[in-house]
Amino acid sequence: MDKKVVIAALIGALSVTSVSAKEFQDHTNMMNHGDGHLMDMDGGMVMGQNTDTLPGGCDKIEATKEITVRAGHKYSEKFPGTMYAFDQQEFQFEPCTKLTVHFINEDEIRHQWMMHGLPKYLYPKGMFHLEVSGPGEVTGTLILPPGDKTYLVHCDIAQHMEKGMKAQLKVGKGAEDLPSIPGVTNSVFPDDYSGKPYTPEESTSAESSTPSADASSANSAAATADNTAATETDSGISGTTIIGLAIGFLIAPALARKYKGMSPGEIIGSIIESIQKIIAYTLTLISHLIKKNSPKSSVK
Repeated sequence: MDKKVVIAALIGALSVTSVSAKEFQDHTNMMNHGDGHLMDMDGGMVMGQNTDTLPGGCDKIEATKEITVRAGHKYSEKFPGTMYAFDQQEFQFEPCTKLTVHFINEDEIRHQWMMHGLPKYLYPKGMFHLEVSGPGEVTGTLILPPGDKTYLVHCDIAQHMEKGMKAQLKVGKGAEDLPSIPGVTNSVFPDDYSGKPYTPEESTSAESSTPSADASSANSAAATADNTAATETDSGISGTTIIGLAIGFLIAPALARKYKGMSPGEIIGSIIESIQKIIAYTLTLISHLIKKNSPKSSVK
């Protein structure tokens, strides 16, 4: 009788162990539905996968990187007031990097690692999306666009991002930091448990009480500026305009190659970035010339 009890206990223990081992699923055999959309019947999904098509502005793959991102309730413990989080809240890579993401969900519920703002001509709806229902791992690959930009990464399940599952991914130098990234940036609306009634910011009331005389002055100045601009426009096409058009015709073929395949928004962003670099270089050159031509103080 005792032997039967021992055998039954061993069988039960082995059964529990085998069940536990099956709880974590590695979603490696997903069906490819085209356009970078892979999924299986067990809750694994990849959307927007791109392993070989270069975004506009990328002449080649500059680097190949792999990262592992974990998602779960336990990673939110270091961020008071949150419920879910990734194990890391900030990523940074070179432009035109081929990035493979291994996404591991450690909770018993569904989580996502979703990246927004990608070029829509290459990534459907401008999105790269990894998803796992329950404990498991899914892997996807994308090629990052060129330029310096900060992209939002989050879980799109209802309230998961609001409860802390949010990060940012910087390409190149990145742009401005995104708000409310746990451990990285301050919340737009920080929680207040003091019990005091909510009062609007003083700056809001100050702006609403601006004297109408100031508004009249501003309108008058704007009207004057408009009149001046109209006068300059009426004077005809200037020599600067003609020179600008000539330069434009000369560099148009090179620009067409550079911006091939890029969306209008990306082209505008790239142009603004180039203008900023030109301005910075010009200011540096002027500063250098001023220092070079300034009289040196005599040493007594």
